[in-house]
This record gives sequence, C-alpha cells and structure tokens, in this order.
Amino acid sequence: MSATGQIPRSGGDSPFVEILRQDWADLAPSTPMTLDESDLIRLRGLGDHLDLDEVRDVYVPLSRLINLYVSNARSLHRATSGFLGERSASTPFVIGVAGSVAVGKSTVSRLLRELLRRWEDTPRVELVTTDGFLYPNAELERRGLMERKGFPESYDQRALLRFITKVKSGATEARAPFYSHLSYDIVPDAEIVVNQPDVLIVEGLNVLQPPRAHSLAVSDMFDFSIYVDARSEDIARWYEQRFLSLQRGAFTNPRSYFRRFADLSTDEALEHARSIWSRINGPNLRENVMPTRSRAQLVLRKASDHTVRSVLLRKV
Repeated sequence: MSATGQIPRSGGDSPFVEILRQDWADLAPSTPMTLDESDLIRLRGLGDHLDLDEVRDVYVPLSRLINLYVSNARSLHRATSGFLGERSASTPFVIGVAGSVAVGKSTVSRLLRELLRRWEDTPRVELVTTDGFLYPNAELERRGLMERKGFPESYDQRALLRFITKVKSGATEARAPFYSHLSYDIVPDAEIVVNQPDVLIVEGLNVLQPPRAHSLAVSDMFDFSIYVDARSEDIARWYEQRFLSLQRGAFTNPRSYFRRFADLSTDEALEHARSIWSRINGPNLRENVMPTRSRAQLVLRKASDHTVRSVLLRKV
C-alpha cells in the first residue's frame, strides 16, 4: 500500500492486478445467472442499488472464482492426506469479508452466500457476522468502550478466534453469540449454530486485522478474503443516507435502542449521523479498517453510486 493509503494499480511492484468491470464480467461468460429480482429484493441492504446487471457482471464471476479456489483447496487436501497416509474429511472453506460501516459488505456477503449455495459442490454455505462477538453493552460500559464500539478492542477476539478455529477444524457443531441490531446488544442465551458447512463466510469490520505478536489472528483462518472499498467521502454520505432511512423505519420501533432519534427533524438527524461518523466510524475506518485493505486477496472497488467499477485481484 502506498503512503497515501491507496492500493497501487497493477504493474510495477503492486501485488494486485486491477480489472475493470466489463473485463471482469467477460472472464466467466458461460457461468449461469441463478438469481432473479425477487432474490435481490430479499438480499439488498439499505442504500444499496444492486441490480441484476451488477450481479451478472461482478458477483457471478466472483462466485466462479471462489468455486475454483474451493475445488483447488479440496484437491490439495486430498493430495496432502495421501502424502501423509491419512484419510480425513476436508474442512470448511472460510471466506472473510471486510470493509467500512455502510460500504455494503453485508449485502456482498449475503449475495455470495446465495450464489455459492447454488454451486453443486457447495450446497451448505453459512454466514456469520462478527457483531455477535462484540462485548455486551454492559461490559463495554464497564471498560469505557461504548464510544469505541466497532473498534478492534470492543470485540472478544479470543472467542471469535476459538469459534472460527472450531469450524475450520471440522467440528460437528460451533456456536456463536447472537447480536440484535434492534437492541444494539448481544442477546443473552441466543446463539447461531453452524454445523460443518462447505463454506463459511465471516463478515466484519476488522476481520483482516494482522496478528498480534506471537499469536494467531482471525485472518489466519481464511482461505479467501475480500475487502469492499470506496472513497471515504462516499462512505460517509452513504452512512448519512442509511441513518435517515433507519430513522424513518427501524428507529420508530419502541424497542429500538435508537428510538430517541426517531422524532428528530431531518437536519437534526443528519447532525447526529455526522457526529457519529466523525467521532466513531470515520476514525475507525482510517485507523483500523482501511489499513487492512492490502491484506485481502480481492478488493471490490465501488464508485460514488455504490456500483463496483473495478476488481483488484492479488497476483498468484
């Protein structure tokens, strides 16, 4: 990564090759399109303008590429088992999806789950977000971290690593805490259960963080990793738009943690959104999330209208 924080374009000393959207779409012309408009309505996140053309151009080829990686990982497993004289089942293929708040990584993750499930050799695809591994609000309050929610220190990193390690080891069952966006907190006694998937997608702000000294990182468990990228000023604008949409929707629920924002005027709501961005999400993006971009194997680079304009793929 350059001194400006930008991933260099292909050529020279860059570890990435940048592929423009149309060229990327041409890489998998025979891969079938298996989603329709009703699927997109279900998968699309707030503020996303995802359409069938983008799915066909960007995400269908991406699912084909990942399918190739899965097949190669299984071939390597068989060869290694043969070399060692063992007979052991292959373990789940784990994909990490990282990026800023409001950049659209949740939609990307849900979309990939649907596309990968439709490949014959990966029918069981599970998705887990790292929100479930945030410390409960009471613990964040005790540690003085409520204003740092989403920063690396606000997560139970050991619990997250134990969970992914258990999945990656081929365990019959692995359990993750459940996070409610309505209550903005971990739900006691609620869990997400993962049972030996073919593919596990792990989505979160900080999943590509490097390891600390003499320790493993979550990213060490990934077989493939994706970073969803855009200009910081575009992401900030998308966050403001999403906040306004939530204010008119989810925040009006009496049980919502953010119910107090529901009756604000548009100008007041925008002021709060900008304050949250400047105090929390913006600094977290600059200090923790964006520096991990160059650690991904593939970067989806978005334009100001939320569409993917190019793909950066790490050279093999």
